[in-house]
Amino acid sequence: MTQLPILVAAANLTKSPSNVRTVSDAVADAQLEANIAAKGVRQNLIGVPVSRKKGHYRIIAGGRRLDAVHRLIEKGVFGSDYQIAVLVLGNAKDAIETSLEENFFNLTMNPADTCRAFQDIIESEGKTPEDVAKRFGLTERFVRSRLRLADLADPVFEALRNGEITLNVAVAYASNSDRTRQADVFELLKDGYYRANVNEIRRQLAEDTYVGNDPKALLVGRAAYIEAGGRVDLDLFTDSTTERWIDGDLLNRLVADKLAAAAEAMREREGFAEVRVLPSTHVTYNDTWDLRPLKGETPPLTDDQQTRLQEIEAELQEVNEAYEEADEEDAAEFANRAEILEAEYRSIEKPAAILTDEQKAGALAYVVIGHDGEPRLHEQLYVVPVEEDGTAELDDEGEGDEPGEDGTAVNGKPVYSQRLAQELAEMKSELVRVHIASDPRFALDLGTFWMVDKATRQYGGDDLATEIKADKPWSALTGFQSGTSAAEEWGKIDAGLDRSWIETGDACQRYDSFCALPDEDRASWLAWAVARTLHAVVAGKKGEAFIDHLGTKLEIDVAAWWRPTANNYFDRLSSKAAILAHLEEIGGKELSSRYGASKKHDLATSAEKIFAGSVPIEAQIRDAAIAWVPDVMRFVPSTAEVEQEPANDVSASGVEDDLPQAA
Repeated sequence: MTQLPILVAAANLTKSPSNVRTVSDAVADAQLEANIAAKGVRQNLIGVPVSRKKGHYRIIAGGRRLDAVHRLIEKGVFGSDYQIAVLVLGNAKDAIETSLEENFFNLTMNPADTCRAFQDIIESEGKTPEDVAKRFGLTERFVRSRLRLADLADPVFEALRNGEITLNVAVAYASNSDRTRQADVFELLKDGYYRANVNEIRRQLAEDTYVGNDPKALLVGRAAYIEAGGRVDLDLFTDSTTERWIDGDLLNRLVADKLAAAAEAMREREGFAEVRVLPSTHVTYNDTWDLRPLKGETPPLTDDQQTRLQEIEAELQEVNEAYEEADEEDAAEFANRAEILEAEYRSIEKPAAILTDEQKAGALAYVVIGHDGEPRLHEQLYVVPVEEDGTAELDDEGEGDEPGEDGTAVNGKPVYSQRLAQELAEMKSELVRVHIASDPRFALDLGTFWMVDKATRQYGGDDLATEIKADKPWSALTGFQSGTSAAEEWGKIDAGLDRSWIETGDACQRYDSFCALPDEDRASWLAWAVARTLHAVVAGKKGEAFIDHLGTKLEIDVAAWWRPTANNYFDRLSSKAAILAHLEEIGGKELSSRYGASKKHDLATSAEKIFAGSVPIEAQIRDAAIAWVPDVMRFVPSTAEVEQEPANDVSASGVEDDLPQAA
């Protein structure tokens, strides 16, 4: 017969020493207490009778619920006679096992299920987020954040439910309420390196969106943006300065319309020949690089302007000091304030020049957005460029063709401004770039040619239309020659390269000749070009670990390629004791004591012979000597490399015979 729980006064219940849970969480306990206060204890406790104390029980499962009830009785929320359902075990010997079963097999609820559960409570019971928060002892912010997760795009929510993304990643996707945008970013990042990078997810979602205090948002106005169909992403904790306007394309169109109207009004009022619109807070160099500034008479600063400049300087100093001490959230506010002050300072320090009516009639002006959201006339004016009036550009000799009636030169070629010519060149190069990127084999040959052609020519390189190069690194050792086996081998490699293509003509002819070389010869040039770029890294400096990693992967036997000599090592040591210490490493005190009386130079010469294995010496010491290299010359593998086999199996690759062998 199944035993049923009985009601027992909480005052007659105590936690059993057999309860296996000894560590709890204060926040979780407070949440449980709030839920019990609202709904009571809905799950029975499990206990065993207390001997010689009728009606009293020790609780072996449900101790946290019991503690919450006792606290609520102390606070007066429950009466002192509050009763709890208890399932009484007949055998007290099962106490520890029963307690462990309840706690061990307890599964934390999936965040996705929590989100939907909160949503169901609100929709089915007509509750508010505040009601749910009180019921479960949570903050209203926590409940609202979970409700926001419940509205995630389907693929993102399912990934959270299936454990494919973490809760932090899901929260990052919820930073933008546009479900279509969430799905697009999820599809873009889900299989890539940044799939779990919350900063990159937020950045992708924030693209083409604006916060409420952005100059563009201030220019258009919230009411006009919403009236045009714009959406605002906000929650309980956003305000007009932090809410995000997620329809960036719409906002940009509205900005363009307002600036165009403002530009036309300014053109008519000031009498300018042309007013261009820039939907930003400043004019960049790229916008004006091919324009000639219009110079007028600059008025002197008034006393009020001088005073204001001093005030701005003082305030900027205060803002910068506050910025250095501020946390991340306040730092952004100080940075924005500093930018506004600097813009005001520049506008006062460099006032607009006073122009004649004739100058204005030939002037080009720019309208930008002020930090306050108001259209602002940029202080610098320019001479209107003559681009389409049929004026021909000068050739290298300073002469030009006379323009025809249709705006083309006599030779039939159109006349381009510098700006347009540069833009056309950029677009032309884009065509080449995309085709190179689509053909790895072509790119490999081209990249190799670019590097080796520049490396084998003393002058020139501008005709190759690239920035790629493989220069030898600078060295502080002027005229240094190591004289090692590796240096000798490098000379052989360099001498063995096929240079027949180098003197075949211009860049195009050299390139075609290089591509005509056999695959093996082109590959040798690539290896040579890449290898020569490697620069020396002093022990302990940044980059040493990567040098060691390369040496380990290449399985370089340092002792076979490099031996310490008097000239390259022993004579260069700071003391005789250092040389003796090396001798002791391979032969102990007995070996070092044999040479203890030698002068340093003689000791260095002897050490060279010992470590070269060219003097009669015990076989064991000789083997140790010819295998020894100082620690600074070793390629030290990383911890990960020590724990696993080398990633590249040279013998399996079929190219073992192509590797250089030590002389």
